[in-house]
Amino acid sequence: MLTAFASELGKKLAEHWLSLLVLPGALYLAVSAAARELGHGHALDLRRLVPWLDSVARSKAAEGVGGVTVLVLGLLAGAAVAGMAAQGLGTVLERAALAATWRRLPARPRRWVTRRVDARREKWKTGAREWHRLRQAAAVAAATGQAHDPAARLEALRSMRDVAEEYPDRPTWSGDRLHSTAVRLERDLGLDLAVSWPYLWLLLTDGERAQLTTVRNDLARTTALGGWALLYLPLLVWWWPAAPLAVAIAVTAWRRTRTAADAWARVMDATCRLHLREAADRLGIDTTAGTAPYALGQEVTRLLEGSPPPPPPP
Repeated sequence: MLTAFASELGKKLAEHWLSLLVLPGALYLAVSAAARELGHGHALDLRRLVPWLDSVARSKAAEGVGGVTVLVLGLLAGAAVAGMAAQGLGTVLERAALAATWRRLPARPRRWVTRRVDARREKWKTGAREWHRLRQAAAVAAATGQAHDPAARLEALRSMRDVAEEYPDRPTWSGDRLHSTAVRLERDLGLDLAVSWPYLWLLLTDGERAQLTTVRNDLARTTALGGWALLYLPLLVWWWPAAPLAVAIAVTAWRRTRTAADAWARVMDATCRLHLREAADRLGIDTTAGTAPYALGQEVTRLLEGSPPPPPPP
């Protein structure tokens, strides 16, 4: 059984290495070589690549089994290095997209981010005021028997959610989407997401963990796609089509990151709501007396936080 597990794990790792590192990296190396060969003057003249490829095939480096092997291994290594660079940049972009620690930034960039957050808050409050006004108008119209159009109220609600699901706290939509989940769990269940999430994870079945891991990895992959966009930008020095290519990849990464962040927020919210009573039972909290979910969440959070630290010595 252990041998079968190791074999399956090796297969999964190989698939991961091939799909996430080698294949995109090989494409990047191919585009880089083509960009260097074509230049700005013949950027779209792919026919100029034919004699260059012929010369590479006839070169001494490609002669014999040994030469081909070394060439292939070198290409695989270069592709893997490019893939790891893209993933490293993707990690930085993920931190920027979620912006959970923006208040720890140095003073000057923190001031810029603060202005960004303030602007998002003003936009959200404008939509919220309009939504409440339209809701009150709809209530008055319903009470007096007048006709009203719900489309405007839905549009106001949509304008709010285009900024954030809850009152904005971060400079990005994706960051606020995750923050909104934490706010709602605290408001509805009295549950601190940051404190309770590692413990709730331990209660999940293997199938549930696999599903959550897939959703979380989707978010990492979308930000890694943004890393590829950054890697394509330097090719602009030799090849002008690198600019629209990088922009297209960046826009795709941005849209997919928002979708992945929304999915991750939803599954975290669902997991906490579905497993709250199980967590309370495992912690020894009496759940048979009809305790309200908010009280359960508060008690779970209190127990998981542990005792407060002792006061400092005088």
